[in-house]
Amino acid sequence: MPDDEKVMAQVREGRVEMLAILFERHHVRLFNFFLRLTANRSASEDLVQEVFLRILKYRHTYRGESKFTTWMYQIGRNAHIDQLRARRPEISIDEVWEQEPSPQPLPPQKAESEQETDLLARAMERLPLRKREVLLLARFQNLKYQEIASLLACSVESVKVQVHRSLKDLRRHYLDLQGGTQ
Repeated sequence: MPDDEKVMAQVREGRVEMLAILFERHHVRLFNFFLRLTANRSASEDLVQEVFLRILKYRHTYRGESKFTTWMYQIGRNAHIDQLRARRPEISIDEVWEQEPSPQPLPPQKAESEQETDLLARAMERLPLRKREVLLLARFQNLKYQEIASLLACSVESVKVQVHRSLKDLRRHYLDLQGGTQ
């Protein structure tokens, strides 16, 4: 099975049907990245579609100088920023109240686990976008610091510092939400 870079080189050369291979390999990871970034399933699905449309549209710009996933996440970041700019004035009340609470009580362990997950998600939402992105790329998408540095156009040391500071801020927000002390 050819690696991503070879498949993308074929897409660049006009074998656009090969994009299906890349989609199958990466759409779930990309969706999870966007879901953690936006906390919105519909927006995340739209963003995944937009990324692959842009990959197809801008395939001629792929040079293979970095990993395909680095290039894909850069397109994803740009698509997300464009979406934020387009949606800025619009906030639907339906989106805010989209999920109704379940009427059934939860078992204590499940309730505690869901509460911790909810606190972590709320703490992530409090982080500025750049810090959220760095954490998601490093901890949830398992990109190497070198790949993140290439994606963000900065040094590896800068990425390490950003991840450290982001984790520190995340911990502070989490503890604040939990009502604890640092």
